[in-house]
Amino acid sequence: MSASPRFLVIRGADVELRVKAVPGAKREEIAGVLGDRLKIRVAAPPEGGKANDAICALIAKRLSMRERDVVVTHGEANPHKTISLHGAASRADVLAALFTQSA
Repeated sequence: MSASPRFLVIRGADVELRVKAVPGAKREEIAGVLGDRLKIRVAAPPEGGKANDAICALIAKRLSMRERDVVVTHGEANPHKTISLHGAASRADVLAALFTQSA
């Protein structure tokens, strides 16, 4: 894959993910691509930043990163969010980890 998908942007040493959040879901998962966004479902409610925390935790776990290195930078109160991955691996490694089903 030579071109990055539209939901993934490289910013220097960081990677940004454009996400469509679905809080209050029955299960937590990376549901696939929806337009120019990565659709992520989490069980947490949208109140008090709980869904944002759950999304960051899910991404951090999938990428084997520290949770503090996965941060919502835009759209904290909006379903369309931008998540920064500080010190993430290569674009190919990020894509492989996001779309690999965990056991």
